[in-house]
Amino acid sequence: EKIAAAVAARRKELDAAAFADLGSSEWIDVTLPGVRPPEGHLHLTNQAIREVTGIFEKIGFQRVRHPEVDGDWYAFESLNMPPDHPARDEWETFFVDSPAHAKLGRLVLTPHTSSGQVREMEKGRLPLRMIGISKCYRRQIDISHVPMFHQFEGLFIDRDVSVTHLKGVLDYFAREFFGPDRKTRLRPFHFRFTEPSFEVDVSCGICRGTGRLAGGLKCRLCKEGWLELGGAGMVHPNVLKAGKIDPEKWSGFAFGWGVERTAMMKSGLKIDDIRDLYRNDLRFLQQF
Repeated sequence: EKIAAAVAARRKELDAAAFADLGSSEWIDVTLPGVRPPEGHLHLTNQAIREVTGIFEKIGFQRVRHPEVDGDWYAFESLNMPPDHPARDEWETFFVDSPAHAKLGRLVLTPHTSSGQVREMEKGRLPLRMIGISKCYRRQIDISHVPMFHQFEGLFIDRDVSVTHLKGVLDYFAREFFGPDRKTRLRPFHFRFTEPSFEVDVSCGICRGTGRLAGGLKCRLCKEGWLELGGAGMVHPNVLKAGKIDPEKWSGFAFGWGVERTAMMKSGLKIDDIRDLYRNDLRFLQQF
């Protein structure tokens, strides 16, 4: 007991001496804020989804959601792609191992958000302005593809809609999302669910659409001044019919692009491999 008491007494003396020396050995200001703990934030993909949604809501588009597991009929057949049509091969589809539905056919993991077009048309609420954003699935993986990615789908249906309206919406989105100096162009293409169909390009933010850098060097990002954004076009009459809409009275346009790819094309974001977004490497994700 005497030893324990002596140790306790000596400890008190040492603590008191250490506290007395603080004034001369350390500077302490109790009014200073403490060390701020690290904060989490939204994933870059979620940031892009919110930004895209906000941009289209400003011009009257409404955010909608549709199933990520859907029937073959909505994913392909209603979009003017009958069974065994070779256009289906492009989507590298995942099929669900379950009995086929009598009307909808085999279940698939939705390979594109276009599968929601006819679902929205069937509601019968015209005119229609929708922006659908959801996960899509394809058997692809490389620096520009992942098996699970996000896509946003725009659909506009009204009377007397033309390509001019489509181009106006695309130009508006490019200015709002990429910057006020960015432009778009349409290149003829072929999609089964639109006619006419286009590939949409946006002017490069690095070389300002010239294809050349300072000193006349060729832009390594775009090569020629333009970057491919995605597909668009006027809704095919057969798709309108599948959605119980009379193509003689109504017309519309649609567009669909990958969220991750669109975000990667923003000036200042140095992302060379789309797979980096889903490797859960905080050193990479904390940059955004």
